Amino acid sequence: MGVGWEKLRLLLHDQSKSLRERGTIKAKANFNVSEDVAALRKAIEGIGTTEKTLIDILTHRSSSQKQAISKAYLETTNRILVNDLKGDTQGSLEDLLVALARPPAVNDAKCVLSQTSAIHGAGTDNNILIEILASRTNKQIKELSAAYAEETKKTLIQKLKTEVSGDFGKAILLLAEGARDESTNVNADKAREDAKALYHAGEKKLGTDESKFIEILCKRSIPHLRQTILEYKNISGKTLQKSIEKEISGDLEELLVAIVKCVMSTPAYFAEKVYKSMKGAGTDETTLTRVMVSRGEIDMLDIRAEFKKLYQNSLFKEISSDVSGSYSDSLKMICGED
Repeated sequence: MGVGWEKLRLLLHDQSKSLRERGTIKAKANFNVSEDVAALRKAIEGIGTTEKTLIDILTHRSSSQKQAISKAYLETTNRILVNDLKGDTQGSLEDLLVALARPPAVNDAKCVLSQTSAIHGAGTDNNILIEILASRTNKQIKELSAAYAEETKKTLIQKLKTEVSGDFGKAILLLAEGARDESTNVNADKAREDAKALYHAGEKKLGTDESKFIEILCKRSIPHLRQTILEYKNISGKTLQKSIEKEISGDLEELLVAIVKCVMSTPAYFAEKVYKSMKGAGTDETTLTRVMVSRGEIDMLDIRAEFKKLYQNSLFKEISSDVSGSYSDSLKMICGED
């Protein structure tokens, strides 16, 4: 299951933990925007790019500091920092530095945009859409939607309605509204009721009532769902994840499993993503970059801890042995020490 049941019980009693800063990318003390702009200009405009400077600045400033840098860079040079980074670096390093320089919501919107542009009926891989909508908070989804509308002049919901259908479509649209219940109070009786409803909609029934799974997993609060998952195990003797895998298939199964994994532990969910991106022949650098950048400021410390627990190896070591050069150096900066 990745995360022990005992840990889940503890999580139920420690909701405040999720509010603390668990990122490795933090705001720089004594931040000086004009010094940073001057250093970036020198690195970009000099003969041959000084990648070390770019990496150092972009991995050691908070998102809001980087937006201040981008704004000042535009005012001083009349050029867009992201475009200069694109012109000056290449490959995976370019993708990583550009993502670090952009606001998180813009990165999410661009990822979703690339995915929705690629959605053409059955057989399309919806994994990025699933990852983003299953793991983001209401606030992050609202920000992503605003960035998406800014970029495309269409709302995310409008676009998705033309792209996804069936039960998977219903679930995706519910999540894209960013309207998950956010109360932190857990009523054990209500959680038990939901657990029973899920049991009767799946394991206990001939055929599956997918709509019940969608309603509960896409709308209820995270603390409530943690309790529901515990109650479900008590009622059915099985984990909810196992039941979903047995009862539901295709994209909907993947989405609901992703939600359950994120409810249990978002860091463990991302530790698994990062591991899979490096496992086997060749590295999925797109996924590796997306996860490292999107979680760098949020919960990378926890992802590192989960990675070590799940795979008996440090994330730092895994990155060192899997990728090389400046791209590897940047990822290791985001990862933080061993």
